[in-house]
Formats: sequence, structure tokens, C-alpha cells
Amino acid sequence: MPLISIVTPVFNPEPEHLSAAFKSLTSQELPPGWELEWLVQEDGNTGIAREILPADDERISFGTGRRGGVALTRNLALGRSRGELVKNFDQDDVLTPGVLVRDIQALGGDPDVQWTTSRVLDLLPDGSTVGFDHDPAPGRLEPGAVVKHWRTHNYRLPVHPTTICIRRTLAVALGGWMGVPGSDDTGLLVAASVVSVGYFSDEVGLLYRKWPGQVTAQADHTASNEWTVRMQLIDERAAALATSTLRIP
Repeated sequence: MPLISIVTPVFNPEPEHLSAAFKSLTSQELPPGWELEWLVQEDGNTGIAREILPADDERISFGTGRRGGVALTRNLALGRSRGELVKNFDQDDVLTPGVLVRDIQALGGDPDVQWTTSRVLDLLPDGSTVGFDHDPAPGRLEPGAVVKHWRTHNYRLPVHPTTICIRRTLAVALGGWMGVPGSDDTGLLVAASVVSVGYFSDEVGLLYRKWPGQVTAQADHTASNEWTVRMQLIDERAAALATSTLRIP
């Protein structure tokens, strides 16, 4: 049966948030014949995810390893995945109903499309949501379009990288999530957008939780010296891919 692999890196999770993520994932419907696996990969080896999530749910595949940061944790989950499609899903976010069906249909309906993203709403601590005013038009994202926007908008993407669902073959060919301390999802999406066609759904696919404990809320995530180096490396990688012979499909 066709399989979609959901990749979730876990480090010191808030039990309430991880439980909400589990509920939103397991309530998803799938197209007929499809199955899912949830690769919950801990950055470390405390076993805390097993204490929060039901260990007897056969859809969950728990993994542990040495501390290495979120990018390496995601890549360990990618290495254990068995699905032809791989979707990122962070431990504190919430999937909206129907998003997996839309991802699968977008990738199955057009053989050129190699990855998908969807509209996001920020989920604030009081339960309210806030949207983004500059989403692209729904549909195909041609090679080069995303990186052009990113370069001309102070390295701000037109789509949210944490919503990516990507063909496993492409993710592996690009080396998985980029090995940088933060913005690893941006690195993967930018690289994929250079060599292949993507797709954007304007239906909300994710509630992106904003809370003080999230990694992107920490001061070192936006420290100018490190941020500049990360963006330069992602940009240089994109430029190298643009002049390479790698094109998918």
C-alpha cells in the first residue's frame, strides 16, 4: 500500500503540545488505500516521547539518538522512513483537517510536482490565530520562483517551509534537511524549489504554534552573525544547484 511518512523531531516537548499534535495527526483522513507512519525521533535518548504518546499505536515509530540538533534529528527519521512521500510536522504544531489528502492529491495529480506546501495560521497562546497576507497564488510553483522571492525579500520565503511534503527520492537526493543550526527546513525547501516544481495550497494546512519555548523564539535563532552565515550558505547551495545538471523529474 502507498505510505506517507510523517517526520517529527522531539526535544523536551510540552506534553500538552505533543498530545495535541498526535490528536491532529491521527484524526486525519487518507485517500483510499493509503497508510501513514509517524516517525517520532528524539534528539537524545530520554524516552520522553514514549511517556507522552501511546506506545501501543502501531502507526508510531519511536527513535532516539545522540544529541545533534533538529536537522540531524529529522534526517535520522528520514533514514528510518518507508513512505514514498515524507511530510514534516513539528512537535508543537497542529495539522488541520484534510491536509494529508490535499498533499497526496497534489503530488499524485501532477507528475511534475515534487513537493507541496500549504497556508499557515499562527496559533497564539490565547488560542486565536493570525494569517499571513502575502501567500502566493495557489497551484504550481515553477523552479526558481521561490528562491527569487526569497532573495528579493530579505531571505523571507513566500511559503512556510515547515509545511513541506516531499517525495522521498528528492529529499534524499538533496541530503535531507540542511545541516545548519536553524533554518534547516528553509534549506531543504529552497534547494527543492530550484531543481523541481512545487505546489502551494491556499487552504490552511497547519496551525503554527507561537509560544515562548519554541526554538525560533530564542534570541540565538536570529542572532545576526549566525543568521547571516546560514542564509549565505543556503543561497550558495541554491546557486550551485541552479547551475548543476540535477533536475527532477
